[in-house]
Amino acid sequence: MILRTLLCCTLAGFAWAAPVRAADHAAHRQPAAPVKSVTKSAALAVGAALDARGHLWLARVDKGRLKVSRSEDSGMLSDPVAVTAESEIVVADGENWPKIAVADNGSVHLTWLQGLGKPMAGHIRYARSTDGGRSFAPPVIVNDDRQEISHRFDSLAIDGKGGVAIVWLDARERKDRGVKGSPETQVGLYAALSSDGGARFGPNRKIAGHSCQCCRTGLTWTADGPVAFWRHVYGRNIRDFSIANLKEGALRRVTDDDWLIEACPHHGGGIAADGQGDLHIVWFTQGSRRQGIFYRRVPQGDFLRGVAGTDFALGEPVRLGDPARQAGHPAVVAQGARVLVSWREFDGQHFSAWAMLSTDAGRSWGPAQRLADAAQAADYTVPLIDARRALVVWNTAAEGLRVLPLREGTQ
Repeated sequence: MILRTLLCCTLAGFAWAAPVRAADHAAHRQPAAPVKSVTKSAALAVGAALDARGHLWLARVDKGRLKVSRSEDSGMLSDPVAVTAESEIVVADGENWPKIAVADNGSVHLTWLQGLGKPMAGHIRYARSTDGGRSFAPPVIVNDDRQEISHRFDSLAIDGKGGVAIVWLDARERKDRGVKGSPETQVGLYAALSSDGGARFGPNRKIAGHSCQCCRTGLTWTADGPVAFWRHVYGRNIRDFSIANLKEGALRRVTDDDWLIEACPHHGGGIAADGQGDLHIVWFTQGSRRQGIFYRRVPQGDFLRGVAGTDFALGEPVRLGDPARQAGHPAVVAQGARVLVSWREFDGQHFSAWAMLSTDAGRSWGPAQRLADAAQAADYTVPLIDARRALVVWNTAAEGLRVLPLREGTQ
């Protein structure tokens, strides 16, 4: 049996919906007050990836089971394959959703958050397929600390040569959970690495302490190894972003917004590496220096020459989206010199999906494109890119799953 997605047309083997219009954002106003309806719906959370042949892979939760399907032609999705043999609490809301990556050899890798009985408590789970997604090995728990505490906000990256990296936020060192006013969050960024395609993982490693508690992490693979991206807490409550190479561990600050907030914003960022090794980051801030969502390119040379701390010049970032329409939750992907960023906006009545494309490694950008609108609840956008296509996967309550292509050639 083959399932057809709720989409309009077909583009080189992918179902797609035509963009609404292109637009440049000129408004730099203060964002409107957040509204409750902006929260991501658990039922809509989806993970997506493109493989080396350009096939679309999706990871979604169905009645407590994580399932994977793929599209090979004409926008048709294969029958979903269950990753989890039995129903479990697969957390797929807010800043948590299933992650999926497909290696050149056809192996499929997934991570997700398994919810536990206590609020905010969970385990990071991992599963892989070595037969092209036809079946999956039994899932394993990645965090070697098995307390019923917070292990959350996982990210996954592979190098296509057997390397698998996973990072997450971990509260195993939080000893004073009932004590307020501690100067430390006592939540850290932890990692687990595999060099044999996910068959085995080394011991958990603490990469950094004093991280923001509830903002999603990011992870990408460079020629020098996997690089993590997360919102760190500087001083008592300055919440800006940092990066660290998981193999050498030095923490480097890459945003300078000076956002002082005595709470977690629940608003992480994204990171990608291009074909030259440069890093591309996107994030949200309400700092004293700037407010909104932004993109910044971090040249490889600057990153490699740095040592711990903010020790290289940070260029002025590119503003994304309209703050007055609550532009938020940006994401970024890169392939070769092609870089794609996407985000979601909300005007008080409707959600909209937006994206911008660069074909010169982030040095210049085409216009922002409004790809689609949603009448009801909407997932965050998931950008995908290869040498031929720039796509955004967007799942919405009323319209269903859509794969939205960008118009190219307008840069």
